[in-house]
Amino acid sequence: MSLDKLKLSKPLVAAMTDAGFLTPKEIQARTMSRILGGQDVIAVGPEGSGKTTTYVLATLMKLKYAFEEAPRALILVPDAEHVDHVLEQFKLLNRNNTFRILGIDSRGAVDTQMNEITDGVDIIVAVPDRARALYLKLALNTNKIQLFIVDNAELIVKKGLQLPVVELANSAYKSQHVVFTEVMHEKLNHMISPFMKDSTTTIEVDEIGEKQAEVYQQMLYQVPNFRTKLNLLTLLLNDAEVFDKVVVFVNTRLTAQTVYKNFNQYKEGEISIYRSLFFDDKGYDDIEDFKDNPEARVLIVANENLGELNIEGIPFILHFELPEQKETLIQRIVKHGDEDVVAITFSTDIELIEVKKIEQAIGQKLEVMELPEDLKVVDAAAKPKKKKGAEEDETSERGAAFHEKKASNLKNYNYSAGTKAKMTYKNKKGLS
Repeated sequence: MSLDKLKLSKPLVAAMTDAGFLTPKEIQARTMSRILGGQDVIAVGPEGSGKTTTYVLATLMKLKYAFEEAPRALILVPDAEHVDHVLEQFKLLNRNNTFRILGIDSRGAVDTQMNEITDGVDIIVAVPDRARALYLKLALNTNKIQLFIVDNAELIVKKGLQLPVVELANSAYKSQHVVFTEVMHEKLNHMISPFMKDSTTTIEVDEIGEKQAEVYQQMLYQVPNFRTKLNLLTLLLNDAEVFDKVVVFVNTRLTAQTVYKNFNQYKEGEISIYRSLFFDDKGYDDIEDFKDNPEARVLIVANENLGELNIEGIPFILHFELPEQKETLIQRIVKHGDEDVVAITFSTDIELIEVKKIEQAIGQKLEVMELPEDLKVVDAAAKPKKKKGAEEDETSERGAAFHEKKASNLKNYNYSAGTKAKMTYKNKKGLS
């Protein structure tokens, strides 16, 4: 497909060609006409799929004339680094400086930024909290904004910046709203639902790169919060026959301590910590000692200052938390020889972005597992205070919300995650 299919102006086609973009990306081909047509759009795609270039082109196309008093496009991004990246894209494609573009973040003084806006600007690229501060000081006029864009929306949610986004979006009530994100989840839906129109179109581009290496069997459990993770971990590891040797990875030694204390009904020595934070806790300083002890079944390991760890020979690798660097997880799941290993990952909505990066890196998707029917799902929403002596309503801890599954993730069987792990493991061992 040629760039002409995007129906861009000749100067923009020339700018794209000069920048080395000879054909449109899939996300550009599928969203550009809708954005130019004035429709509210949610575009979901992985890093590198062309999301930034898409809305830069759309913005330059929709603002057909320049130099008005108030800004006509507001683009919200998570941090200063993203502000710089978007400004570079505009510099690349905004030939002859047709539009006045301003970047706003915490690195600049508020008074200076107020003066820059007052002097006149067409497009503002800003972090949400600073843009809101300028709006409250009456420096940022949102009345003439035609295009309101939220980029890297999943990172904005992760940083807890939902309130300024919603407030600014509602103030620009006449504008068209466009959201770009790598993943969709319940918390993100909660942020954008107050201002996205009912006619909003969601377009998802799921580009997975070429398979880079053979990895162990992957299972992914999507859960709403940390407490539900603990419940799921306990439920799975109750099956000592299957999960006879497990390494559970967490991010910090303090979290390892929390997970360890959650197992308070197991016999002594069955659950232990690798290089425990406290000297009086049961644990190991050498993983080989854990492997050699038949009574030791579960070892909780913190990624914090870990270094290399030889987990060869352990049949279950469980990531209770996603490490900060995806390479940390990937090197553990790359297949070596003919080992029979099941790699299990727990992920909350906020961690789904890390899951996507891992999938891109290994060139395949993690298999999403159904939650066991007997799992206690903790509702993280605030609960009303109960009168002293009142009985606890156990049902109040159930019913956490999940986003609707894609058709490709829907299952037509009713096996629980633990059951499938057991079946897989037993089949490999010839125990069935």
